[in-house]
Amino acid sequence: MSYSIQEINNSTVLEAKGLTRRFGGLVAVNNVSFDVKKHEIFGLIGPNGAGKTTLFNLMTALIPPSGGQLIYQGKEISQLRPYQIAGLGIARTFQNIRLFGELSALENVIIGGHLHTKTGMLKGVLGLRSALKEEYNSRQRALELLHLVGLSDRTEEKAKNFAYGDQRRLEIARALALKPQILLLDEPAAGMNPSEKQQLSEFIRNLRESFNLTIILIEHHVPLVMGLCDRIAVLDFGQLIALGKPSVVRDDPAVIEAYLGNA
Repeated sequence: MSYSIQEINNSTVLEAKGLTRRFGGLVAVNNVSFDVKKHEIFGLIGPNGAGKTTLFNLMTALIPPSGGQLIYQGKEISQLRPYQIAGLGIARTFQNIRLFGELSALENVIIGGHLHTKTGMLKGVLGLRSALKEEYNSRQRALELLHLVGLSDRTEEKAKNFAYGDQRRLEIARALALKPQILLLDEPAAGMNPSEKQQLSEFIRNLRESFNLTIILIEHHVPLVMGLCDRIAVLDFGQLIALGKPSVVRDDPAVIEAYLGNA
């Protein structure tokens, strides 16, 4: 399934209203407001230290906001805990990959889907039919996701033995195990060569279509962002300095001065 620009623009799924985060005297995110449309691929760019990852951390409740609101499907979620955010359908990857290195690829993905299991520990220990069925379904789901990201031949290999790009793919598979409606990707192309970046771009488009996703990504590789995203927000020193379609953002004098001139 693919989405037209009209379909993308009809419905807001996530909205930041004056989001602010202070660390002592440092304002890392300063009164940032924007909305993300359903089924959109939305890019966040800006210089190092602009506040992009801090904004992701606010969206996923890893840190609380100092001010402002985050609205998801019409409901205020700024004060929720990380597990509650994940349970609502917001999943993410990290700039610094956070896999369980000693566990297999399959185990990493199964763990990612644990929020959707219903049988408790006791039923699992007793080997009740409902627990065994759920365990089987979780395993099959994880195998499907590993196949999707091209790792179906390495399901039993420890995550720590994977090359950097494969660890990125494994982390995305684990995030998808949460059955998200919004997927946040923090620098997914980091460490990839030009060919891998092109493949990643196609992969992200396919993810949107296959899983009916809204995708928000932080990325420093400007050509990838410009060619992939429906809209782009630009941060500089924690402030939103531009928001719009790639063609508009690319020609914005403030963006050129703050970021693109040195990108």
